Amino acid sequence: MTVEEIVGPATHMVFHSPMTEERANRIAADLAATGPATVADYACGWGELMLRILALAPSARGFGVDLSARDLARGRKNAEARGLGDRVEFVEGPVKEHTQPADVVINCGAWQALGKTVTQSLDALRPLVNPGGRLFFGVEHWETVPPPERLAAMWPGATAERYELLPDLVDRAVAAGFRPLRIESSTRSEWDDYESLETMDAEQWLLADPDHPDADAVRDRLDTKRGIWLRGHRDYFGFSMLTLGVPG
Repeated sequence: MTVEEIVGPATHMVFHSPMTEERANRIAADLAATGPATVADYACGWGELMLRILALAPSARGFGVDLSARDLARGRKNAEARGLGDRVEFVEGPVKEHTQPADVVINCGAWQALGKTVTQSLDALRPLVNPGGRLFFGVEHWETVPPPERLAAMWPGATAERYELLPDLVDRAVAAGFRPLRIESSTRSEWDDYESLETMDAEQWLLADPDHPDADAVRDRLDTKRGIWLRGHRDYFGFSMLTLGVPG
């Protein structure tokens, strides 16, 4: 196994976004209640939110696109296990090459798949949402702008200008032609779960095989990531979850 394979699976995570199952189930129910015939998830990972919507909207069909073959395989396996395999298609490839309009569109935590800026991504997503449809858009923001010493403890090149505040993100969604139906953001507890569960597989591997030839590289990767979180972006880095509507 490579270091990337050891660090990357994140099998303990249900969603590759900082949200609880309770929140996700409520979001899925809200989106399913619109009666969609089609659900598209762009940069879907394993498509967990899409699958939950499909389970609640039995006449809907789903379409997910992602670059990760491993995540897509997990999505297909989950779909089959829930009796949804014949109602969802997972496609490997760049999102921009596999778009099709849908009644419910999901782009959660991966706006970069559709544009170089959040504005470009929202503009690209707008024509992909059918009239009267919904976009569920997950995007990073600053809860408050971090001071220089916290920015210095984050990932290389972190700047105050890299992300916006939540009100400014919502304004961008409105300018792109959406109306905000629900505005919410991840809690500290959801972030703590996200950061912990993302590395749980690798931490358990390290405990089980501390003398492996790759152990030092994995340990360094994990320690660096934890420092960026706890000494850098914790309490400053936010995650917006916007349920956006378009006119019918």
